[in-house]
Amino acid sequence: MTEINLDQSENKSEEQNPEKFGVSPELMDEIIHALELKDSEQLDYLLASLHSADLADIFEQLNSANRKALAGHMGSDMDPEVLSELDDITLYHVIGEMEDRHVVEAITQMESDDAVHVLEDMDAEDQRKIIDALPDEDRLAVEEGLSFPEDSAGRLLQRNLITVPGSWSVEQVVNFLRADEELPTEFYEVFVVDPLHHPIGTLSLSALLRAGENAKVMDIMDHEPKVVPVNMDQEEVAHIFRQYDLTSVAVVDEDGRLLGMITVDDVVDVIDEEAEEDILRMAGVTDTGIAEGILEASKNRIIWLLVNLATAVLASMVIALFDASIEQMVALAILMPIVASMGGNAGTQTMTVAVRALATRDLTSSNAMRVVGKEFSIATLNGFVLALIIGVLAGWYFNNVALGLVLALAMTVNMIMAGLAGILVPLGLDRMKLDPALSSSIFVTTITDVVGFFAFLGLAVLVLL
Repeated sequence: MTEINLDQSENKSEEQNPEKFGVSPELMDEIIHALELKDSEQLDYLLASLHSADLADIFEQLNSANRKALAGHMGSDMDPEVLSELDDITLYHVIGEMEDRHVVEAITQMESDDAVHVLEDMDAEDQRKIIDALPDEDRLAVEEGLSFPEDSAGRLLQRNLITVPGSWSVEQVVNFLRADEELPTEFYEVFVVDPLHHPIGTLSLSALLRAGENAKVMDIMDHEPKVVPVNMDQEEVAHIFRQYDLTSVAVVDEDGRLLGMITVDDVVDVIDEEAEEDILRMAGVTDTGIAEGILEASKNRIIWLLVNLATAVLASMVIALFDASIEQMVALAILMPIVASMGGNAGTQTMTVAVRALATRDLTSSNAMRVVGKEFSIATLNGFVLALIIGVLAGWYFNNVALGLVLALAMTVNMIMAGLAGILVPLGLDRMKLDPALSSSIFVTTITDVVGFFAFLGLAVLVLL
């Protein structure tokens, strides 16, 4: 009998595939080198075993010339899943390099939600040309998907799902699944519908497999199916998945009829997209990527910087009110940035926690006052501690106890105001149906700067001059 050395076998496997996930820098260098040499055989070898997500990552990392070359090389062999994995900017460029017939062929092989994702940001003329070339069934599904509001459940739903009547037995369901040649690529449950196609229950695959052949679907199904309306915002859909640990959910129209389903793999993308969007908006940056052009990125960012410039002028106007006082005591100019910056940082901490809590629904109208009280207490405690430290240091350094006291009082006032602003501004914007992540930072920063400068310089005039 031949002995197999498992350790050697495993080591050999690891040597052949050292990185099971992701694209290594070494592989990227080899792909770029092959593209520059136009070595098709080497490219085929390097790309052959890669996952569609890794291929999408490669497209996103390439410059425009190499991206064009790779799209041309793959041509009709482009895996449709690659297109669905691309970010919006790279997708636009890759689609632009593909022949229309190849795009049509790819879309016909996609789930309806992925097809909508690929087409939704195309130019109207190009989009219409592609849609008209699709087979009737695919064209109708795509057109209906595009008719739903952007970022809604309708844009995420898959038409391809499994429905059965409640009167069927387990044996009938299993036979139906075995005979159906157009089953979804992935599914986790069977939807039970009434004669009008309203969802009345769900049957998980685990329940189906454990039940006896003669058991009725009606007796073993979950009689309270989770459903979402087709116009529900995708962020709300993601919250429902997270709240109830769902793997799929039914999507219904205004009359409650089943239109399709949303699966957890699409919701993971939504959660990632919404989180990224909030982070970018807090910094005043729109959705971007490494493939975005310089001019486009500059245009997207400069608007927010102009708004910040206006608020900086407002803070400077407050300082200008006390210019004579600053001339009399240079130490005020030295210490002013400390008060403003500490307030800004404290406000940003509270604001970040508040925006996240609003996004995850942990902060609601029912617990808002308790959270405000908590943040006020935290700001007050931190304000006293920091004020004591900086007050003592400033009084010692400038040999002026009164100056240290003024700085400590101003620091305390601004830290408390920063804590309140950090929680109240996002709450107020949320009540006004505005996105707290988009504009909270500019209001909080302005409040802490203006209050910090005014408190410090105002107290200095009253106490020191």
